[in-house]
Amino acid sequence: MLSAVNNPGDTPNVIDARSPVPKYYQLREILLDLIERELTVDAPVPSERELAARYGLSRMTARQAIEHLVSEGKLYRVQGRGTFVARPKIVMPLRLTSFSDDMRARGMVPGARDLGRRAIDAPAAVARELGVEAGAPLYVVERLRTADGVPMALERSHLPARLVPGLLDQSLADRSLYQLLAAEYGLALDRGDQVIEAGIADRGDAELLALAPGSAVLRLQRRSWAGSVPVEYVVSTYRADRYQLRASLDIDPPGGGA
Repeated sequence: MLSAVNNPGDTPNVIDARSPVPKYYQLREILLDLIERELTVDAPVPSERELAARYGLSRMTARQAIEHLVSEGKLYRVQGRGTFVARPKIVMPLRLTSFSDDMRARGMVPGARDLGRRAIDAPAAVARELGVEAGAPLYVVERLRTADGVPMALERSHLPARLVPGLLDQSLADRSLYQLLAAEYGLALDRGDQVIEAGIADRGDAELLALAPGSAVLRLQRRSWAGSVPVEYVVSTYRADRYQLRASLDIDPPGGGA
């Protein structure tokens, strides 16, 4: 139900026809305020018809506001049922941490589904990332990562076989790879570097992540070290509808930068 009461400083719950701000965007702000203050996850939001009548807008304008919020991951649609409040996005940590530890810190239950393991000869590009010779033996571990049972990410880890003998026989069901590396092989990962890019889910990845083919994803490429030893090169695919990035920004002191 739409609230008709505003406190000082609140988002106005009326559309200002004289404002230079587009009407659909004003309605977007009203709906965001409604989500923040009154609605819970999976709660229905008013229909396009209700919003249009309440705010004196066309249904096309109401639809545009809702579609923006759907594309931003604030709302989701269910065919034949309506539009509902989506779960808040998870802020992706810009530090070296395991998926399991990150999810537990958020009060969620991490999970892992083993998709496959194999030994390969290192392709030149992967060999370069791990500091080994092209053709050196590697182990590849592919897993689907979940949080509270919901698919969140695909991980494809590459590790030099000489560092982790017997890894392909180790159980990783609902277990952190980083914890296993530290406990079984004495490899405590302590630093890394990471590249994050926007991408599109292909049919196979989309099916595993419960997404429509062509959905937006975040692709991560990360190298991790234990001391001076490169241990892991992982290529991960994260659901863009469940993640967002946040970074702290500092300004250089006067005279300290361009």
